Order: sequence, then C-alpha cells, then structure tokens
Amino acid sequence: MQSFLKKARQSQWYGVGLLLVISVVIWAVFKIGAPATFGAPDKLLSYMQTALIYAIGGCGLYFICVMGLFDFSIGSMLIAAELSTIALIPQAGWVAVIVVPILVGVVLGLCNGIAYIKMHIPSIIVTTGLSLIYESFSVYIADVNGTRLDNAFKLFGAYPWNLIVALIAFGLCYFILNYTKIGTYTNAIGANELVAKNMGVNVDKYKAIAFTLCGTFVGIMSILYLGYGTAQTPQTGMLSQALNFQPLMGTFFGLAFKKYGHPVVSILIGEYIVAMIFAGFVALGMPTTVNNIVTGATLLAIVTLTTKRRNGAVVK
Repeated sequence: MQSFLKKARQSQWYGVGLLLVISVVIWAVFKIGAPATFGAPDKLLSYMQTALIYAIGGCGLYFICVMGLFDFSIGSMLIAAELSTIALIPQAGWVAVIVVPILVGVVLGLCNGIAYIKMHIPSIIVTTGLSLIYESFSVYIADVNGTRLDNAFKLFGAYPWNLIVALIAFGLCYFILNYTKIGTYTNAIGANELVAKNMGVNVDKYKAIAFTLCGTFVGIMSILYLGYGTAQTPQTGMLSQALNFQPLMGTFFGLAFKKYGHPVVSILIGEYIVAMIFAGFVALGMPTTVNNIVTGATLLAIVTLTTKRRNGAVVK
C-alpha cells in the first residue's frame, strides 16, 4: 500500500486527482448539510459556469504570479474592458463584444508591464496605483452608453458559448506555457531570476510580456463576465480590488500544484472548489463573513500542504 501511494505521488496526475478528491469531499459535506438546495446536477453546472469565468482570469494571473509578481489592477481592467464593450456596441456590434475587451486588456496589461519595468518599484505598488487610474477612466467610459449590456449580446453568458470561449482560453494558456519561449522563460525567471538573467534571458522583456498576457486573459474573462452579469457599474476608491480575489484564488491553486505539471487544470478545479464553497455556505444560510473565513482557511491549508517554502523569497 505504501509503495502504491509513493508511486501515485510521483505521477504527474497526482495533483489533479487530489483536487478532484477534495472537490468530491466538499460536495458531499455541503450536500449532507443542505440536501435540498445544494449540489443538484443543474446547480453543479451553474457552479462550473462561475468557475470558467474566474479560471480564465486565474490563467492570466498565473504568468505574473509564477515569477513572484502580483497584478492588483485586474479588477479595474475587467471593469474598463466591460464598459468599453458597452460603449462601442452601437458602432461596432459583435466586434465590440468579442474584440474590444481583449484589446483593452492587451493595452492595459502592456501599460502595467512598461510601468513596472520603468519605475523599478514593487509590482503591488505599481498596479495598485494604476488601478486607481483605470477606475477613473471607467467612470468616463460609463457615460458613453450606460452600464447595461443589450439583451441581444448576452450570448457568451451561458452554455455552450461560454464553455467554447473558456476552452479556447485554457488551450491558449496551455500552449504558451508548454510550447513557447514565453512559458519556458517565465518559469525560469520564477525559479531563479538571477540564473535566468545570467543565461541570457531578457528578464524585463518577459516580465512585460507576462503583464500583457495577464491583461489579455482578463479581457477574455470580461467577455464571459459581462455576458453572465449583463451589467457593470464603474468602481472608484479601489473598490474594484474586490474583483481581484476569486481569479487570484485559482492562480494560487495552480501555483500550489505546479510541480505536477498541470497548472491550467489545477486553476479550473480550484475555481470550481471555491465556487462550491461559496454556494455551499449560501445554501446553509451562513453570513458572508463565515464564508470568507472558511474559504481563506481552506486555501491556506491546501497551499501550505502542497508547496515548499523558499528561503529568502521576496515580493517583487
């Protein structure tokens, strides 16, 4: 038995299997606690619908976080992309729904990368400051055509189109991480930035690319987010920071199970676990504060049990 477990832990699918077991356990716990309101097949599909949205953002954040960086502006980028879509629909139609949010994400992500490289200050400070600027832009954008998506353009808020977009995004992330220099070099920089630089890797260039990719995936995320929610109001005073939380949760799962070689799958399953926990506490009638406490504790436990501490690690 011990030899079987040892061999299983060495498998590249061990992490995915462990996450699936955790998912089943969480489902069973909440199903027992709230059998009438939690965990039916249609509700499981609705949990997946939420997980798909945030997992796309989690994939974008992965390029940043794997290098030890953070992007705290994704909530404001998400809002700016959605409101830009709504603003341009009268002129561009479906092009505004599909192309505009991605372009907004690319541009804002590139701005984040350039600002981080040029300012030489921690990414948390840079992206938090830029978040305030993006929030202000969103207020002006909202005045162009309101804050509500027309019913004719809600296609990507439900199956099967949300699933199709999500699978394309996951496939793109997987391809970049496994078959391009970007994926190789971002992992190398995250493992040891000094060694990567000594090997000839242009560290600043690939950090800027990582921020741009993060913005790109946030733009794709906004397509589903707007279709699902159908409206978005501008946020000011750093209120958009609340939208950073759930994509970041999935990214943490991807980082925690990175050593097994399937970060994209881990991000998706991690987001599904978070979605089930949120829905489970709602079904039990628990207040939001309890929900957040247990969710945070679950995440910390999983990350602690599956990652090795690195001496001298710093936030960059």
